[in-house]
Amino acid sequence: MKDTPLSNCERDFLLKAIEEKKRLDGRQTYDYRKMKITFGTDYGCCFVDLGKTRVMAQVSGELVAPKENRPNEGIMFFNIELSPMASPAFEQGRQSELSVKLNRQLERCLRNSKCIDTESLCVVSGEKVWQIRVDVHMLNHDGNLMDAASIAAITALCHFKRPDVGIQGDEVTVYSPEERDPIPLSIYHMPISVSFSFFQQGTYLLVDPCEREERVMDGLLMIAMNKHREICSIQSSGGIMLLKEQVMRCSKIASVKVSEITELISKALENDKRARKAGGRCGFAESMPQERITALKTDETSVEMTDASERANDIVENAEVPPQTVSSPVVPAPGVGQKCSIQFQPEGGRNVKTKTEKMKARTP
Repeated sequence: MKDTPLSNCERDFLLKAIEEKKRLDGRQTYDYRKMKITFGTDYGCCFVDLGKTRVMAQVSGELVAPKENRPNEGIMFFNIELSPMASPAFEQGRQSELSVKLNRQLERCLRNSKCIDTESLCVVSGEKVWQIRVDVHMLNHDGNLMDAASIAAITALCHFKRPDVGIQGDEVTVYSPEERDPIPLSIYHMPISVSFSFFQQGTYLLVDPCEREERVMDGLLMIAMNKHREICSIQSSGGIMLLKEQVMRCSKIASVKVSEITELISKALENDKRARKAGGRCGFAESMPQERITALKTDETSVEMTDASERANDIVENAEVPPQTVSSPVVPAPGVGQKCSIQFQPEGGRNVKTKTEKMKARTP
């Protein structure tokens, strides 16, 4: 990763603000950023916006041979992609240390916590099982990627439906969604990661750090928990030593945040289900408001010439008459030894002599 370092002034400003219990975006110490959950057109596609951090999770399934030591269980596979589109610090085609750490943490959070019934993914024991693959793509990086990734992954798994399967002898038939309704996954609970950043050797604590706060933090604590207050995984990084009281305090805060996020996920799933059932807008059509599509929008304002002419006539009728109007100039034929002069005929009908004629009249 080629991360641009912060200047000393910016680092001191951030640390000074944290000491005064102030954050760059105006949040309190234990506040999360604004969270938004949307779904794609297909089942299993989920977008999560955590402030400016944006993550997409896509779930897919295929029939594969099971593992030899677990012939009756399906397979869960997780993959996190950090593309340069999310941040210039990410390199294309190279697995960084951050991606490896996020992948392992996501596996501990979702697979090792047994949140999904893998035995229900078995089709034929020892021969065919479902392999569920979760691809998490980072679309924009503004801090706290782990929390956004865990929320997107578990929401996409809850939203995903695998095709129905029929077995006749040794033949396995996979039915299309038109033939049979897809079947949702059997999910026991929803583990969600909550990240805590520590500053000045654990003196100060922040929830949901943004990207600049992550650069100046001393350590990070990630607690994965479900709404039943069961800790699924806990991970500390940064080499900071935490006290027992600090960990207990973070776990209490995490239990409150997890219950709020779980309620938000359930509400988003219910709204999407209701919209699909009613035939309304769902997926990308719901997540993209009409006014954002500027390329397809035409300007309906047209210029009416009749209005312009009527307004011009009104202006002419209501205009004041000038005190004296000048008619068209009369140009007589020039005589011999006489300069060409122009006579103006006013509306009064009296001729007005020019200065040249007045001078000729005075000469004897």
